[in-house]
Amino acid sequence: MLSRFYSNRASLSALTGLHFFRGIFLALLFCTLVSCKDGRPPSEVVLFEKYGPLVKDPAGIFDLPEGFTYKIISRSGEVMSDGLLTPAKPDGMSSFPGKQERIILVRNHELMPTQAGPFGADGEGAAKVPESKIYDKGKGALLCPGGTTTLVINEETLEVERSFLSLAGTLNNCSGGPTPWGSWISSEEIVVDGGSSIYQKNHGYNFEVPATETIGLAEPIPLKAMGRFRHEAVGVDPLTSIVYQTEDMEDGLIYRYIPNQAGQLQQGGRLQALAIKGLKSFDTRNWEKPAFPHNEPLAVEWIDLDQVDAPANDLRFRGFNQGAAVFARGEGMWFQNQECYFACTSGGRKKLGQIFRYIPSPYEGTQREQEQPGTLELFLEPDNSALVRWADNLTVAPWGDLIVCEDNPSPYLLGVTHDGRLYKLGRNVGFESELTGCVFSPSGHTLFVNVQQAGLTIAIQGPWEGEASLGP
Repeated sequence: MLSRFYSNRASLSALTGLHFFRGIFLALLFCTLVSCKDGRPPSEVVLFEKYGPLVKDPAGIFDLPEGFTYKIISRSGEVMSDGLLTPAKPDGMSSFPGKQERIILVRNHELMPTQAGPFGADGEGAAKVPESKIYDKGKGALLCPGGTTTLVINEETLEVERSFLSLAGTLNNCSGGPTPWGSWISSEEIVVDGGSSIYQKNHGYNFEVPATETIGLAEPIPLKAMGRFRHEAVGVDPLTSIVYQTEDMEDGLIYRYIPNQAGQLQQGGRLQALAIKGLKSFDTRNWEKPAFPHNEPLAVEWIDLDQVDAPANDLRFRGFNQGAAVFARGEGMWFQNQECYFACTSGGRKKLGQIFRYIPSPYEGTQREQEQPGTLELFLEPDNSALVRWADNLTVAPWGDLIVCEDNPSPYLLGVTHDGRLYKLGRNVGFESELTGCVFSPSGHTLFVNVQQAGLTIAIQGPWEGEASLGP
């Protein structure tokens, strides 16, 4: 999720109740590719103040509405419980319930060699870690600094009681997603070959990290059957264990991984690409014309892919030539209540983004799937920077609102109600940095978010809607 400000990119937790996107579409339908239905230009769209106006932060870091507070719970460079350093550039993350009402927060770090990783500037910290637990140490002085860290948090005090490196030796870990069986899928958003002067192993894979309170590193096993490409995010269907995946490329695909064994991703499976039924190699990006209709579910089919390790980094090209649909930089993806939502950051005429909804077939992944195919629907494409500029990570609040991280140098944390009204929940005012990783605690009392370039993870609490019903 490298920010557009820092590169050419524009630029996750179990979620609940994403049905409100239909309301978002209906409320924002007037903001089409050309104009509003009532003739007003999109610039006149007004954001309402659900929690009141943002109050200037005396510390100059993060503005919030009155009654809300934040606490910085982690900074890059701090020494963790395992003696290693907190890596820079926190990105996608998810929360899991721990013992005695503790929160387990698993965090990606989107790092490349020369950037501040867990082992220190001289790499001496790597000696504290068994070599077998580091996927790729790299060559020479350039270590592979990406991976994940895990925080164990007391929600009552917001104190981090334990912190440690939980995946090591990977690269550019951007987003991913939680599994129903209590792990985090960490995704490498880069494809580079091993055997070079820098890397020992190939990169471009997913890795699975158990959500645990015990200090230790996950086995760094690449999930090769899930494909080698610029991974962004995943969503897992708890009924089938099928994993849906986004690809962060301007001409990327949407993938589906059907594991051979439910809940056992390392045991192999089939990788497929999404295609619009009857529309070979369909372009969903709507850059030149609104080819993909709004609010109209289209039947899909899934195309089997071969040579998924893709040594030529051509998986998306081969899939497209077979008939797969092309998408504009697939980003965040969330699966809940038998619906899968995903964002395409540069979709739409103004390239401000789209949000799609996929509804799986009742026979998803089986031979009967064609009897009642899954459907794909375009729910949101406002082409209006007054509403949102390059949505990236997003999550759903316990009361049903969508919470959205913007990916731009002065981003807002936005909310979207079930009827499509937007409000500003917070703003990064201290750093030129995107926001990443928004996710609620299992209790719903705390919202976590990262200020990526500053290396901060913050915890936000306040008078959330329905707070009294959340319990202690």
